[in-house]
Amino acid sequence: MNNNPMPSAQAPVTRNHVLKAENLSKQVSSPEGSLTIVDDVSLTIDAGESVAVSGPSGAGKSTLLALLAGLDLPTRGRVLLEGQDLTQLDEDGRARLRAQRVGFVFQSFHLIPALTALENVMLPLELAGRSDARRTAADTLAGVGLARRTGHYPRQLSGGEQQRVAIARALVAQPQVVLADEPTGNLDPKTSEVIWDLFLRLQAERKLAFVIATHNHDLARKADRGYRLVEGRAVPWS
Repeated sequence: MNNNPMPSAQAPVTRNHVLKAENLSKQVSSPEGSLTIVDDVSLTIDAGESVAVSGPSGAGKSTLLALLAGLDLPTRGRVLLEGQDLTQLDEDGRARLRAQRVGFVFQSFHLIPALTALENVMLPLELAGRSDARRTAADTLAGVGLARRTGHYPRQLSGGEQQRVAIARALVAQPQVVLADEPTGNLDPKTSEVIWDLFLRLQAERKLAFVIATHNHDLARKADRGYRLVEGRAVPWS
């Protein structure tokens, strides 16, 4: 009689969810009454996966990303970041977890004009008291193709180069997930393609999870999968 367990190929697959949203809703007050921006959204993002959230301006994409990061709290539902319920943490607890686990990329870059590219990327590590901030920041800039631009200030860089600096800053603390809010919104079509291809390369090389909000449906289709926000609800791509 064979008492061996079932072959591993037949065992259930355990997914490593970096982010999990359960029945998220966000309502705000307006002169016309209560306004629902995010409506009962449930989704998961796995390690090493890229997920796009598409929809027009005002569809709720930025609000959804803020909820996923714990920058804002939902009216209902919860967000699990590597298994930790963000809604059960206070503001300081959420900030500590974000600093360790989440990177951000924004449409407007948000670089500090008085700092060089290297200094902008070093900043999160310096705030964390890391002694290897300069070396790690230089290595990260080299990884996004800016090894020769480390001493340049934002005003001396093109839009695409500034966004690469912003990406390096998001990656320098080695997060598990990067949230990008309209990261190509200020870039021309050719540069936008380059930035998306960089995201996908970093996803593969670093096994990073990316959640990218965009109104550009052509670029969104480069992601592994995605959702379209319709009246606050997340509709999976068919």
